Amino acid sequence: MNARFEPSGPLRGAIRVSADKSISHRAAIVGAMASEPVRVRNYLDAADTRSTLCAVQQLGAIVEPRGDELLIRGCGLRNALSPANPIDVGNAGTLMRLLPGWLSFQQGLSFMLDGDESIRRRPVDRIAEPLRLMGARIEAREGRFPPFTVHGAALAGIAYDLPVASAQVKSCVLLAGLVTDSTTVIEPVPSRDHTERMLAAAGAPVRREGSADAGYRTTVGNTDELELAQVEVPGDLSSAAFLIAAGVLVPGSRLLLERVGVNWTRAGFLRILERMGAIVLSDAEPPGTFAPHEPVADIDVRNAPIVGTTVEADEVPLAIDELPLVALLGCFAEGDTLVRGAGELRVKESDRIASVVDGLRGLGARIEALPDGFVVTGTGRLEGGVLDAHGDHRLALLGAVAGLASERGVEVVGMEAAEVSYPGFAEDVSGLAS
Repeated sequence: MNARFEPSGPLRGAIRVSADKSISHRAAIVGAMASEPVRVRNYLDAADTRSTLCAVQQLGAIVEPRGDELLIRGCGLRNALSPANPIDVGNAGTLMRLLPGWLSFQQGLSFMLDGDESIRRRPVDRIAEPLRLMGARIEAREGRFPPFTVHGAALAGIAYDLPVASAQVKSCVLLAGLVTDSTTVIEPVPSRDHTERMLAAAGAPVRREGSADAGYRTTVGNTDELELAQVEVPGDLSSAAFLIAAGVLVPGSRLLLERVGVNWTRAGFLRILERMGAIVLSDAEPPGTFAPHEPVADIDVRNAPIVGTTVEADEVPLAIDELPLVALLGCFAEGDTLVRGAGELRVKESDRIASVVDGLRGLGARIEALPDGFVVTGTGRLEGGVLDAHGDHRLALLGAVAGLASERGVEVVGMEAAEVSYPGFAEDVSGLAS
């Protein structure tokens, strides 16, 4: 499906963005591991998160829709069922990397995971290595790609140094660590911490040491059962980021985004915007905070001139999903915008460095790829044209925002990819522009 986004007049009004995808995934997985029913309010209804609900049902959980919430009746930590058919993760990379943490200690059982064409290009060796060290075994196509099979086993605790900061790999190891005496994950720099918070809320022994500047050592230990009575999923800051960028770039705009999750490990994009001179106001959580809940705030956005900035490697994990938007903002900024240390972007739903650079260049941007990032020379404008999403939801949404801020509009090829994380984006923008 192609969709065209014309240059927009001022975007104005208040809106609630779609529910947080990362937290929805984790609520379904931890809910399925829990010993008592879990109520999940505001669960994201999108392609990726529906894949997670289907997966946990295959493993024995019961999911009951009840109005504006889900009731998840889990099967407990150690009682997952071995499904007759492969678990289809669809396009959900988070599901693909987190679920094996739970499956790895289902002793004597095996689980095959598969997904769509994009998922089959995404490596799993980064979760396979620590799980192997703990005693589990993963057999993957060509040694590192889906489809792959997780063979459950008795696990031993480890202290694992993450080669690259990754919330998904960290979460996988921590979930596996719930049945060990002690398992520690050491991060070179902080990454999003939704899993640790949710496990702490569910009664697991979670300890974090370190600092926001130097990274953390997060330890979990043996857990008899998880009890998580209720999860309230906030608005998704990564989805809100696209409306925030549109509000900053489209002249005359003023937006209020209501009840957005502002966990400091997700708010790197807001700190980058502040440095660029954008007017984005919220009661964001102070860096270094760790609590068994997710902070929520309203975000006030106004159009303003911006300047280029440099995003260093230690900032990347806390803004990984929003870096394509940093490239777009750089097109309109004064001076150069440089992102480096973001090699992780090359193994997302697409090679996001190549796709973003090619896509924005096709719209008139002055942008060059680096091995681990990109550099943009701001011209204060973007002509417009055609952008191919390559099946990547972030690129589809990037093209839509580029169209709103461009001089002659953008046609997004494959706009249906946006359904993965932000169904209804076009309708939300239309309501703000009216």
